[in-house]
Amino acid sequence: MRNGLTRKMQLLAALALGSVAAAPALAAEGEKAGLPQLDPAVFAPQLIWLAITFVVLYLLMSRLALPKIAATLANRQQKLEGDLARAERVKTEAESVLSAYEKAMTDARVKAQALTGQAAADVAAELAKREAAFATELNARTEEAEKRINATKDAALAETRNVAVELTQSIVRKVAGVELSPSAAKEWVEAAAKERR
Repeated sequence: MRNGLTRKMQLLAALALGSVAAAPALAAEGEKAGLPQLDPAVFAPQLIWLAITFVVLYLLMSRLALPKIAATLANRQQKLEGDLARAERVKTEAESVLSAYEKAMTDARVKAQALTGQAAADVAAELAKREAAFATELNARTEEAEKRINATKDAALAETRNVAVELTQSIVRKVAGVELSPSAAKEWVEAAAKERR
């Protein structure tokens, strides 16, 4: 960087010297135009002042301005390098976060599938358990209902036989005028029931 600035200063010096070399030609025209800086009689003091001005300007530039410009450029370069390094670090962190996110998503997906499978198995097991319990309860209720039906049927048959015994006693009493005992009437009814089966 500093070499570039030195080259620019050398270019400026070359331009200044070139303009000094072209001064006699301009002086000839200056005599015609009447410009005092183009008078050959005052060239020597002008060259001395030009050299002094150039040296002072060069010293000021090289001691004051150029170090500040070089420091600013160095700071800017350092800041750019720092920003690039930070950007690279952030990019690396982002990539690691992205890979961790993708891994977490994959793990979560696998875990969700496992939980779904487990839940389906649990539901199937619970459903089978409830179906078995319902079948057991249904069988128990069916058996209980059959028992009640049989008991009701037996009670109805017994009541029917009692009615038949009483009716038989009453018919025999009215038709034959004989009093039939309940046990005998019951035997007749039982015999008639057996014949009908």
